[in-house]
Amino acid sequence: MSQVSDFLVTTNSGYTAQVGRLVSMLHYARQSTLAAVEGLTIAQLDHLEHPQSNSIGALLLHIAAAEMGYQASTFYKRALTEEENAKWGNVLALGDKARQSIKGNPLSFYLDRLQNIREITLQELALRNDEWLEDETSYGTNRINNYFKWFYVLTHEVNHRGQIRMLRNHLS
Repeated sequence: MSQVSDFLVTTNSGYTAQVGRLVSMLHYARQSTLAAVEGLTIAQLDHLEHPQSNSIGALLLHIAAAEMGYQASTFYKRALTEEENAKWGNVLALGDKARQSIKGNPLSFYLDRLQNIREITLQELALRNDEWLEDETSYGTNRINNYFKWFYVLTHEVNHRGQIRMLRNHLS
């Protein structure tokens, strides 16, 4: 893949026009997330603002897990497997189990998981075309297409990146 510009929503080599634009947006969201966590220590990644909050580390894994879930939904047209649920269920749900189990990891642990999942996303998107973005499925009583699902993935990351920035600002 060619280097994606951080500030242009544009086509990208190796992708169809609209898929390439989506890749530009995913890239920007990820770059801004990485900037928000640069240099954080284990203690900072594990910090809980209050007993019911999520740590920055948990939010990073949650971002990765959500993307993996949408890979299953859009690329493989399936729900998460039992194995995937066992590995990622607590992370997707967050809450008490995630607070207890997601701690003690260096930043590289979280960045590796984000990168590994993103590499799969980019490889799979390179196999898709613009028409694939329009493929629809049901979501409750509504129709939802792949374009919206991946729009959700990037807005979901940006939302949690905002939480991460707020948490980082409160660190002492």
